[in-house]
Amino acid sequence: MNVGSGLENDGTIRELQYQISMYEDQSAYKSLFFLLFPSLQNFAFSIVKSRVLAEEIASDMLLEVWVRRHKLTEIDNLKVYLFVSVKNAAVARLKQENRFSRFSIEDLQVEFVSEYGNPGQSTELHQLENIIAKAVKDLPPSCQLIYKLAKEDRLKYKEIAQILDLSVKTIDNQLAIALKKIAHAITSHSSKKSEQ
Repeated sequence: MNVGSGLENDGTIRELQYQISMYEDQSAYKSLFFLLFPSLQNFAFSIVKSRVLAEEIASDMLLEVWVRRHKLTEIDNLKVYLFVSVKNAAVARLKQENRFSRFSIEDLQVEFVSEYGNPGQSTELHQLENIIAKAVKDLPPSCQLIYKLAKEDRLKYKEIAQILDLSVKTIDNQLAIALKKIAHAITSHSSKKSEQ
């Protein structure tokens, strides 16, 4: 789970990328690894549907960052680069295992890392989070994945479009659908509650 806004993370990633490339900074590499690994592993899992394989793919792609550290400054957006690398590695792995016909985001199995679950939160807030989680789970897989990449992994529309090979307009439309369904779920719950 990424903490803070996408812009904060982008700046942090760029700084870590620079430290790794210019100074072979192992602690910067470790920080980068722990910052990106959960998102990359979940993304890989959505494609390969195996925790062990997803962990291996995410680890391998992040290891490549260290192996190619001297060329890191040539990469404009490391986060997008790694997501695309994970997608390509996952698809290649499925092809190796003859479990692949073609890549389709409709076939993905999306898992969310809960940002919630604060034991001190109110029952009402907990209920709202459950309503949102259920509404998201009811979305089509492509819509779920785009929502996850935008809201949980804090990627920009343009970055998501690059990763999934879609247009920015498609990303915008899918997120609009997701937000509309979430809003509808919240409204429905609120009106049921006020009727009681």
